[in-house]
Amino acid sequence: MARTTSPVPLSPAEQEAHAIVQALLHRARAAQQIAEQYDQARVDELVAAAAWAILEPGRNQALAELAVQDTGIGNVPDKLRKNYRKTLGLLRDLQGAKSVGVISDNPATGITEIARPVGVVCAITPSTNPAATPANKIINALKGRNAVIVAPSPKGWATSARLLEYIHAALDRIGAPRDLVQVLPAPISKAATYALMAACDLVVATGSQANVRAAYASGTPAYGVGAGNVAGIVDESADMDLAAQRILRSKTFDNATSCSSENSLVVLDAAAPALLQALQAGGAVLLDAGQKACLQALMWPDGKLSSAVIGQSATVVAQRAGLLEVAALQPRVLLVEESGSGEDYPFSGEKLCPVLTVYRAPDFETAMATVERIYAFQGAGHSVGLHSIRPERALALGLRLPVSRVIVDQAHCIATGGSFDNGLPFSLSMGCGTWGKNNFSDNMNYRHYLNITRISRPIPERVPSEEQLLADYFAKYGRA
Repeated sequence: MARTTSPVPLSPAEQEAHAIVQALLHRARAAQQIAEQYDQARVDELVAAAAWAILEPGRNQALAELAVQDTGIGNVPDKLRKNYRKTLGLLRDLQGAKSVGVISDNPATGITEIARPVGVVCAITPSTNPAATPANKIINALKGRNAVIVAPSPKGWATSARLLEYIHAALDRIGAPRDLVQVLPAPISKAATYALMAACDLVVATGSQANVRAAYASGTPAYGVGAGNVAGIVDESADMDLAAQRILRSKTFDNATSCSSENSLVVLDAAAPALLQALQAGGAVLLDAGQKACLQALMWPDGKLSSAVIGQSATVVAQRAGLLEVAALQPRVLLVEESGSGEDYPFSGEKLCPVLTVYRAPDFETAMATVERIYAFQGAGHSVGLHSIRPERALALGLRLPVSRVIVDQAHCIATGGSFDNGLPFSLSMGCGTWGKNNFSDNMNYRHYLNITRISRPIPERVPSEEQLLADYFAKYGRA
């Protein structure tokens, strides 16, 4: 006789989480059914309303201050800039983009594409960007006529909840249902977040790799991002002063909380003296071996990166490491030299603070191999920076390294997620491809929040001959 397996009973905490999520979903689905009837003009009003909720200077200031106050991560001026530039850039990308009804029609192929909503989106967002990331996901979701429920990190909940207050007021102003945008209630629990992942129609996860893995394992279609651990290469042809300025700007922005901030520099020997001089002139401090050991003890006391350094300034990190003579210099970035990579070399990994590891390489081939070893440890799939006037070297990186983006002569953390002076889509969620165990390798954008229906019509038949398709093969190998 066949045996049946009874489902594992839910714990009281899981039952409560399930009930909370089901109530949110019920309201979200009702609101989404209303939005699904909107035309493009009405959808673009939704987008504008949600964007202005964070762009308006007073609200932006309040969100930036609350984010730093509650998380202790980053700094207010850069949070302001991030909230503003990422949202404004997203609006630029969405302006004129079709996301309702017929979005393309190709007579040559007979294919017509129709945009359809995915339904209810679960947006997992990190403490490092508790306003900018949910705003980006909310706006993209609304562009597709979806409802969205935000599952923030516990530290970032208050900021995300304040953002939603602003968005709800904006939705009220245009007569759209508030329940298009909701947030899990505090206190945020893993049980509620996992229940939401399992019950919604699409998960978009940014943040810890544990949350990304949980998203992929939830049984719901999911987009998750890989780990950051960006390396940059500086060759002998670079303008050292400009390279140093760009690197320092990237590494100090929001106290290096971005997954796109450089964690390592691989510098060709011919470039090293001038680059290090330029970095130090810009406020970086190169630590000696003893100081490096003190810093390592602070940063990885038990083998894992300590919260004592995440999102802190270089001065605070130096103070907490007991490097008072370094802290007295008010450093912008702490530089440490390294030669190895992997578990035994923690400075080869992601640091999420203004600490930058410097490697030397005699030539460009060795520099590429060094980055390969770093990414074999951590960061595969994300991106690599290059400071060089030799375009063939950017192509070489793109052909060889396990990266989804090669960022040339730019402030890396500003450029990778889209910028007004490059062509990448504005995003705070960068796919890392199969290298980073992700199912996409581009910057997440509104098209990821759409289902697309395709109408196929008959076109004149075109049947090629074997000779047309295999002529080169036949000529080389024959017809045997």
